[in-house]
Amino acid sequence: MAHFSLPFAGLSHLLHQVKLPAMPFGGVSPQELGLLLKSITSKRPPKHLPPTNGDFYAILDTLTDEQRTLQRMLRTYMEQRVRPVINGYWERGEFPYELLPSFAVLVKETFGTRPYSINGLGPMLTGIAAMEMARVDASMYTFFGVHWGLAMGSIALFGSAEQQRRWLPAMERFEQLGTWSLTEPTVGSGAAAGLLTTARHDSHGWVINGEKKWCGNAPMADLNVVFARDVATNQVKAFVVERGMPGYHIEKIEVKTALRVVQNANLHFDQVRVPEANRLPGVNAFRDVARQLALARALVAWAMTGTAMGAYEQTLEYANQRMQFGRPISGFQLVQSGLVHMLGNVTAMQALCLRMSQLAERDGALSHERASLAKAFCGERMRETVAIGRGLLGGNGILLEHHVARYFADAEALYSYEGTHEMNTLIVGRAITGMSAFL
Repeated sequence: MAHFSLPFAGLSHLLHQVKLPAMPFGGVSPQELGLLLKSITSKRPPKHLPPTNGDFYAILDTLTDEQRTLQRMLRTYMEQRVRPVINGYWERGEFPYELLPSFAVLVKETFGTRPYSINGLGPMLTGIAAMEMARVDASMYTFFGVHWGLAMGSIALFGSAEQQRRWLPAMERFEQLGTWSLTEPTVGSGAAAGLLTTARHDSHGWVINGEKKWCGNAPMADLNVVFARDVATNQVKAFVVERGMPGYHIEKIEVKTALRVVQNANLHFDQVRVPEANRLPGVNAFRDVARQLALARALVAWAMTGTAMGAYEQTLEYANQRMQFGRPISGFQLVQSGLVHMLGNVTAMQALCLRMSQLAERDGALSHERASLAKAFCGERMRETVAIGRGLLGGNGILLEHHVARYFADAEALYSYEGTHEMNTLIVGRAITGMSAFL
């Protein structure tokens, strides 16, 4: 048997603490001493754990002082007001109306200081804001994105000055809520090829007929930006349909396994009469709608990054607290491997989204291809990240109290909306090969 000589004086005290049987140090094998040290140190977690930080490469350091202030305001609100209550609403499939007054104040102090737009804070900070909201709850981000980014954004981007004065101030105060309707029961990815919802012009205005699906906020919205095909020109036009218009029917979608806080609906338009004053003059073809879709996809990529970031941080906090075999599970090799994998995904997503936003600021516009690559890549990495987190929590991974289960479920909705993974992949494929593979 190999013998071991004492390499440092401190070991003598350590051995004395555990009351080794009396024997000369030369009688202790390296294997025995290794097992002894492992048994002692494994039960001694560090007194001060490193801070939980999902921003490992410090992307927030790229913000200006003013931007960082707004980012901190958003994070504080989401942590203090939303996180404590959101699981209950998610479980019941209800929207937290109690938060609307304070949320309206938050938005006024952040987004409300800039022009109305889907990216009113600029590509960078708007993306960071989406990440911060989804880091706590993707449903609240989706509610905000539909109301502010899509509904208000459409009126700001495509509406006349009179229409903007008519609708936007009340929407900014969240006194009137908005929704946005493009997807149809049988027309999702193929929307560019022809919507089935139609708009017919006559001497009294427009008559809309058709159906829409997955309209976020619709059950509680006062205003709905509806896209329909003009039967005379076969081109897409946009209309603001107001709650209460005859023939406008809203059917809430009751059974969902993702984004349960978001109130989605199927809509039916049966001879709905809309005055010319409610047509948004800036939309005359699908290419106009596509301008919004690129921005929306970019923000969803940021939101998916936030979802993965939140899942990583909650998983790490759980692992630091969960004790097994006398020590936190964060001290086990396979758990650390999973956590590092999650962090690597989050960091890659952040870096991609950050550069995408920087290029959009530099160029003054966001390319469809870059937005689609971000949506496709971040969707895959998000799904993998939340799945690892759910697995690391073991059986507790399906309990809402640890939040990771909610991230795990909500990720499936983010993965699919604003363009499926497959469609965004083909948009990038067309850009890099010059050949369309859609059909």
